[in-house]
Parts: sequence; structure tokens; C-alpha cells
Amino acid sequence: MKNYFIVGGSSGIGKALSHMLAGAGQQVYATYCNNPVQEEDESISYHFLDVEDKNTALDYLPKQLDGFVYCPGSINLAPFARIKPEDFASDFQLQVLGAITLLQTILPKLKAADQASIVFFSTVAVQTGFNYHTQVAASKGAIEGLTRSLAAELAPHIRVNAIAPSITETALATKLLNSEEKRKANAQRHPLRRIGNTEDIAAMAAFLLSEKASWMTGQIITIDGGISSLKI
Repeated sequence: MKNYFIVGGSSGIGKALSHMLAGAGQQVYATYCNNPVQEEDESISYHFLDVEDKNTALDYLPKQLDGFVYCPGSINLAPFARIKPEDFASDFQLQVLGAITLLQTILPKLKAADQASIVFFSTVAVQTGFNYHTQVAASKGAIEGLTRSLAAELAPHIRVNAIAPSITETALATKLLNSEEKRKANAQRHPLRRIGNTEDIAAMAAFLLSEKASWMTGQIITIDGGISSLKI
């Protein structure tokens, strides 16, 4: 049994991953912040930590962690001219500095494991330019740079990879999927003609955490229904 720390484990991809790992008999420590824990989650064999009480939450972690996954993010789409510098800074604080701060705190716990794995989340919009995505792409671009640099620095004992999804069925994407017309239009943009679901992404995260991915590090893996590489 291995110990995994998942930040943002009470909703979306983090929730799906928490269920997946706990269902496989792993010990999962998952944080929540804006999304309260539902009763259905309390019956699952993993620990929920309130990230608002950060010191207590981190004290509750075991001495050794085999994996760390940072899920918090945002999808703020707008024309570049309308985005204020503080909006970019806010996204960077959440998606980059948030990950860095927690990772620096728990790094000794990851180093205590024989082999550990870190998984971050980027977006397909970093490597494939889309209109109105400058705000999200700027901070997630930093995540991709962080992933590769850390992978080099922490090798050979800690692997670091990132997943770059296209639009996925989560609360973050509600504004983009809040009508049947929007859903159909977004599905049609993808060669596989559907929206991604949380299990699609969580399955890759679980793989990257596992020993099956023991020869993978420094990789940005797109799971995007083919939108970044195919035209049909």
C-alpha cells in the first residue's frame, strides 16, 4: 500500500483519482477547499484534509509519500486586452505558486520513498494556441517548465510529469458547457467528437503515479480527444 497526497481531491479530476486510488487499496490523503465533502465520499477509505487549515492538514500526512498530485486550476477565457495584470497574477498564485509552496513543504516526505511520483496539470492550450486562452495558458505554461526542470533536478528518485487535457466535464468548465448547443459545439471541435470526462484524465494520472510508468519523467502528456494533433 502506498501513500498519495492529492490537492483538490473533493471534485472533478481529483475526486475521480482519489476514488480510483482508494478503490485499488492505496492510502489517499485528499484536500478540499471550496468544495465540501459529500456523504458519498466519507464512505470511501481515504482521508480528507481541509486545506484552509494548512498546517494541521500537512501535519496529518504520513512521514513518507509515494506521490503528489496538484489539481487546483481555473479556466478564465477573455480577450487579452481585457485581462488585467492582477488577473494573470491571481492565476499564477493558484496554479503555480500554490503547487510550488506545497511541494517545497512536503518534498522531504517524497524523498523518504524509494521512488516517488509528482503529477501536475497543464492544458492543451499551452502547446496549441487558442483564442482568448492567454490567461490560462500563461500560468499553465509555467507549470510545463516547472515539470521539466523539476524532473531533471529530482531524478532519479522522484519522477515529475504533467497532463495537458482539453475541455473536460468538470465544475471548472461549467460556463463552457452550460447549454446543449455549447456541449455539441465543443464536442464537434474534437476528432473523437466528445467532451472528456474526469475518468479519462484520472486514469492517466493513476498510471503516472504507478510503477508502470517507472521510466517516464519530464513528460507533458496530452489527453485531448485529438484536438491538438489531428484535423479531420
